Amino acid sequence: MPEFIPLISEEEIKTQVQRIGEAITKDYENSDLVLIGILKGSFIFLSDLTRKISIDHEIDLIGASSYEGTSSTGKIVFTKKPDLELEGRDILLVEDIVDTGNTLLKIVEFIQQLNPRSIKICSLIDKHERRKTEIDVSYSCFTLEKGFIVGYGLDYNEKYRNLPAIYDLKL
Repeated sequence: MPEFIPLISEEEIKTQVQRIGEAITKDYENSDLVLIGILKGSFIFLSDLTRKISIDHEIDLIGASSYEGTSSTGKIVFTKKPDLELEGRDILLVEDIVDTGNTLLKIVEFIQQLNPRSIKICSLIDKHERRKTEIDVSYSCFTLEKGFIVGYGLDYNEKYRNLPAIYDLKL
């Protein structure tokens, strides 16, 4: 039976999402902003974040995966590409967790080919335990050093995304 060790409460998440939303609003005040949520894990964070950004912006989604269970396979598979025209626009990639950085690096490289004005990264969790790639996370709600976390969109084999807080999963 899995064990769920509480790490980040619902209230802490709400506070940090509000803080990040306000910072994005200020930083992109005169921009043509597009939030691109990285599926599937970012959908809850993206939903809450977009409502805390008080300037006009558009939303799109991209799907990419490299995980099986608790391990990265090292192979990046795109499951959905953006629908909006991104050329000349300010792109903010919204991710649930930056772990190894490998998947996100491939997504950034793909988006760069679409000639945006800028690309930045916003992550719910910036985790450094298995980081293999130097990647700049411009906005981060939380920084963690280690653990396999679930809840608030983060999953283990497609389970536990629905948990309202964030937990360290012990199998």
